Amino acid sequence: MNIWSDIWHDITTNDVTVVGSVFKLILSLFLGSIVGLERKSKGQIAGDRTFALIAMGATLAMLLSIYIPQEYLGLKNGDPGRIAAQVLTGIGFLGAGAIIQMKGSVRGLTTAAGIWMVAAIGLAVGAGMYIVSLIATALVLFILVSLEQYDRKRVGAGGQTRVINIEIEGIVQSFHSIDGILDSHGVKIQDRFIKYDFKQQVSCVDLMVFTKGKMDYAPVFNEISRVMPVHTITLSNDINI
Repeated sequence: MNIWSDIWHDITTNDVTVVGSVFKLILSLFLGSIVGLERKSKGQIAGDRTFALIAMGATLAMLLSIYIPQEYLGLKNGDPGRIAAQVLTGIGFLGAGAIIQMKGSVRGLTTAAGIWMVAAIGLAVGAGMYIVSLIATALVLFILVSLEQYDRKRVGAGGQTRVINIEIEGIVQSFHSIDGILDSHGVKIQDRFIKYDFKQQVSCVDLMVFTKGKMDYAPVFNEISRVMPVHTITLSNDINI
């Protein structure tokens, strides 16, 4: 009985102990992994391992920040949050790595915000704020899962965002025929990027499109090939930000 009471004391005390530190690192690993698994399921670069390491690193930084004033008598009046405060600033470069800029469009902002939030959760675990950490993780998952489903229902059930890349022979200045075909099939163009290769005499157009439900793009591409001298048409996977 004394063993369990000692373990509980080490977990709940404000002092940095071996048992308490191990528990906090394991808890931050678990919470970071949960958020990372959700991001990985959406095909993002940062997944469960990345988020787990971020959460654990933030927790360890908080533990170290508390341990130094606690262990060295001359630093009893030191600031225990000084090291931890640099985590949220330094984590920015990882968030920047998760953001992808594609010809003027930015993707990955939600993942970058998730990285920043997981770092804050790791700091909270290191400070012993277990209940707050659990609630914050639950709220992050609510935002990433439930609010995304709500947004999809608002704009259209089962909506999909995809990118269509079309390579056309010659320098094409008007794409009205392609726009008309997509519009007739209920495909909405959200953004357009055009590249001309004057040496090869080839026009490349990337169309970011949205559909309110699942659809078969083969008839659409076949129809486009009849009105344009198309070399290739490529369809990418869904884009989740």
